[in-house]
Amino acid sequence: MKIAVLPGDGIGTEIVAEALKVLKVLDLPLELESADVGGMAYDKHGHPLPEATLKLAREADAILFGAVGDWKYDKLERQFRPEQAILGLRKSLGLFANFRPAICYEQLTDASSLKPELVSGLDILIIRELTGDIYFGQPRGRRIAPDGNFPGAEEAFDTMRYSRPEIERIAHVAFQAARKRGKRVTSVDKANVLETFQLWKDVVTEVGQQYPDIKLDHMYVDNAAMQLVKAPKAFDVIVTGNMFGDILSDAAAMLTGSIGMLPSASLNASNQGLYEPSHGSAPDIAGKGVANPLATILSAAMMLRFSLNQPQAADRIESAVSAVLSQGLRTADIFSAGSTKVGTRQMGDAVVAAITKKTTKS
Repeated sequence: MKIAVLPGDGIGTEIVAEALKVLKVLDLPLELESADVGGMAYDKHGHPLPEATLKLAREADAILFGAVGDWKYDKLERQFRPEQAILGLRKSLGLFANFRPAICYEQLTDASSLKPELVSGLDILIIRELTGDIYFGQPRGRRIAPDGNFPGAEEAFDTMRYSRPEIERIAHVAFQAARKRGKRVTSVDKANVLETFQLWKDVVTEVGQQYPDIKLDHMYVDNAAMQLVKAPKAFDVIVTGNMFGDILSDAAAMLTGSIGMLPSASLNASNQGLYEPSHGSAPDIAGKGVANPLATILSAAMMLRFSLNQPQAADRIESAVSAVLSQGLRTADIFSAGSTKVGTRQMGDAVVAAITKKTTKS
């Protein structure tokens, strides 16, 4: 099982190191190969997604990704910014289905920004379409006043676009996922304003007729954002477009206590996947050893389950994370009174210890 390891920028190297430490104690036949990506790849190779990195990703069974980005690259032309690496990987590999589970561990109900009774037992799956929408729509660009002296005269434009096949395939993914969960799908759109999402709503409704056992409802994105805060446990599976999914999944992350707890999987039609934490590179804390590695470790568990067909190994990782939280260990982002604050490395070590302890007992 070949894994392309792409740590990237900022805290990416620190959190991926802990996920690798966890994977290595599982005693699985894994072939790990690392490559440069993001800002550090631009510094070394002149591009955030070098051809060698893309080649490795294409040949791998799965990709373990850290994070990319740093404020120092903000003045680069857009095609050279670190974030273009992740967009390029999604497009090149056809990673159209993004799974972002938002699960509130019982041990972390006090870390959520909402009342414990609103998030206790929370288990939402947000499925985000990943290769269409305004992030990839054409035409796009910027027009500047001829004399270049009046920034107010600039015009920039992006095109929001979806096709029927793109909507159909992500809708099928959502309905099939719901069959394994609570059998409810909420499709989030803005059909009252945008033609793109009127098509989205129509197509999802048509696909839903093929799944009579699944309850489908539709919700405008502004209302969905409000309901995530008001009554998050009313949701089961949320399916939505690229931009709305980007925003809503980060909002849902805070229901779990921290975005540092939110893993994600991006899959193509062959179940080849890219696995990464939902958070960014956090350059402000890079190198300080305080980042939460649990989202990355849980992303590695998703990788074992979805792309590498190792569900039992995935269960072991997830059980170990729960055990560590039960011990009261917390990184700074989920720290609360009465718990024990640990750093990135200590948290990774604790997960490894929980796995090896259970292996020894069994």
